[in-house]
Amino acid sequence: MADDIAGIFPQLEEITDPDLRYKVEACWREALQRGGWLTEDLDKIPFTLAIEGCDLSLAAHTRNVTDCSLALGRILDAAYSSTFRIDFDILVAGALLHDVGKLLEYRRDGRRFSVSAGGRLLRHPISGCALTAELGLPEPVQHIIATHSREGNGGHRSPESYIVHHSDFVNFEPLKDR
Repeated sequence: MADDIAGIFPQLEEITDPDLRYKVEACWREALQRGGWLTEDLDKIPFTLAIEGCDLSLAAHTRNVTDCSLALGRILDAAYSSTFRIDFDILVAGALLHDVGKLLEYRRDGRRFSVSAGGRLLRHPISGCALTAELGLPEPVQHIIATHSREGNGGHRSPESYIVHHSDFVNFEPLKDR
């Protein structure tokens, strides 16, 4: 199954630390298993339930957010290297896992997707962060997941978290307002 995850998310190759790359893949496998999903469901699960009729999959959204994060990270790293540096392994891991909790937040009712009972209690930034903590991913990756959405508003965000946060919303807002 690791090859399937790597095939769905080719940006895994951007992570230079093999242990971190393995843990990112393992996190997706564990979330799929716990949520009762198959790997091929990643291309069927909608990335959001908040936009009626949006057919962009969770896998496609995750790839788009990761690509945007990488592009923005490269620009900011070059522009502000004397002030801060971007940790690209952390950035890519956080971008790839920012919505992994949706596999726990969502459920399928036949052909429809809805919020699960657990998802009503814990939104995906919380469940995703808890899962990554349990699986031993670094705290900076957990931080990105926990703060990428409204749960991070008003608190500290690392540069990598800001990047994923804005990359996520630039891949959400234009679809919502179409």
